[in-house]
Amino acid sequence: MAAPKDVRKATTRLIQADAKSFTAVLALNALAALTGLAGPYLVGRIIDEVKRGADVTSVDKLALAILIAATAQLLLARWARYVGHRFGERTLARVREEFVDRTLALPASVVERAGTGDLTARGTADVAAVGTTLRDAGPELLINSVQVLFLLGAVFVLDPLLGACGLLGLAGLWPVLRWYLRRARTGYLAEGAAISDVAEILAATASGARTVEALGLERRRVAASRDALETSRRTRLHTLFLRSVFFPSVEIAYLVPVATVLLVGGALHARGTISLGTVVAAALYLQQMVGPLDEILMRVEQLQSSGASFARVEGLAGTPRAGDADSPTPADDLIEVTGVRYAYDRGGEVLGGVDLTVRPGERLAVVGPSGAGKTTLSRLLAGVDAPTAGSVTVGGVPVVALGPEQLRRQVVLVTQEHHVFLGTVRDNLRIAEPSASDEQLWAALTAVGADGWVRRLPDGLDTALGDGGHGTDGSQAQQLALARVVLADPHTLILDEATALLDPTTARHTERALAAVLQGRTVIAIAHRLHTAHDADRVAVMENGLLTELGTHDELVAAGGAYAALWRSWHGERPA
Repeated sequence: MAAPKDVRKATTRLIQADAKSFTAVLALNALAALTGLAGPYLVGRIIDEVKRGADVTSVDKLALAILIAATAQLLLARWARYVGHRFGERTLARVREEFVDRTLALPASVVERAGTGDLTARGTADVAAVGTTLRDAGPELLINSVQVLFLLGAVFVLDPLLGACGLLGLAGLWPVLRWYLRRARTGYLAEGAAISDVAEILAATASGARTVEALGLERRRVAASRDALETSRRTRLHTLFLRSVFFPSVEIAYLVPVATVLLVGGALHARGTISLGTVVAAALYLQQMVGPLDEILMRVEQLQSSGASFARVEGLAGTPRAGDADSPTPADDLIEVTGVRYAYDRGGEVLGGVDLTVRPGERLAVVGPSGAGKTTLSRLLAGVDAPTAGSVTVGGVPVVALGPEQLRRQVVLVTQEHHVFLGTVRDNLRIAEPSASDEQLWAALTAVGADGWVRRLPDGLDTALGDGGHGTDGSQAQQLALARVVLADPHTLILDEATALLDPTTARHTERALAAVLQGRTVIAIAHRLHTAHDADRVAVMENGLLTELGTHDELVAAGGAYAALWRSWHGERPA
């Protein structure tokens, strides 16, 4: 969460990025406000002229001047809003682009700890709130602030005493505004966090619906959802209470300046020290100020909400980034795991001291029972998480210290979880290598055995995938992910059950094709299918967070240990 000073700095930075448009908005608003001052002043002149017995011609001239001034104000205000909205849209585009850049730079572990619901809420509801402010509230606030200043100044020019009375009457707004502002930011931040919690629970329940049903967790998930919704309801009611106190108090405070000026002005006019036209003009100025003031205070309320949203959006700037752009370059592709321990938040230790060296170009299979720590080890090797103790290095450089681009070229992790992006087959593949030619794309598809079904698509590489396009099953999505790996051409590839969704024949063909394409590369395969281990150069056996065996397939089978037992079980042999 960004601090208020950071939000102010970010706002200043966005304004400076389009300073010319912002200056034009201020200038046009000032001109519109100036022309708006003519109306009440000319009405006062008409009253004084009529009182002195002026003819209809004089009144018509003043009325025509009022019409010209009103038309000019309308055109200038429209132009100001047009420029202001364009400024807001361009600034919103910068906010969105920064949000995407910062999101992509977040370490995966940070996203997982925060929850996808929180990130989704920031990228949708919070960014939309900031956008509404930049497009509507920002320009309107500028316009009305300038109008209020000019109108109040006009009253002082007419008569300083009346101006002082009007200003004193507005003083009643300050305590109400102060009361509201001291509570609003905290209230809206709590409301935003509650909305994120609701989104997180809904997303987690929907994505894990089958697990929820299988384990009979429906009542727990419903109870958790109700608790989150109740918290969200309470936070919304709190902000509603703030508004219900703020707005009625403001509406009452608007009447005080006008009433004060009419009373004092009437007394002065009765004594002959001020003209009736001046009193009417001053009262009209103050009455005309009600609209802009009302708009300002409404926008202040909106600014509190959008300010809290901006604090959540800008908060990504203060989160850890996935390495630095000037991170050190590994000397070679040697991977060394030294004394590595790891424990998840609110959980026990998963890895209890692992030592492993993976030579460049080696094919290493990591096997073991479920919960042995295989997936955790793969995440540490890929730099997704940092070890609690010990180190994981590639070429002498900690993997977690590598910048995002350098890390993707060095180590790529492919898991069972895959995503097909909205777009064509070509778009999905070029995410890994934007400059890849069609020949390279077909070569990558052929390498993973996906060229057949892609060629059968209506438009081949130009076939749209996802909603509204061609649907892909789990195995096809997995093959697309593997094809992206081929295009990325990393030095080290980590396969964490990456072919789990493929049928045995297709999976074996894909693994062999990948092995042929990645000849000379380092391949670390986390697998339950032991034919992968049979084809590997070495096999590492994980049990209870420890590396218990390491060697070739033949050596481990001959040793008669845990791997040999797994191998016999895989082939349906009973233990001796």
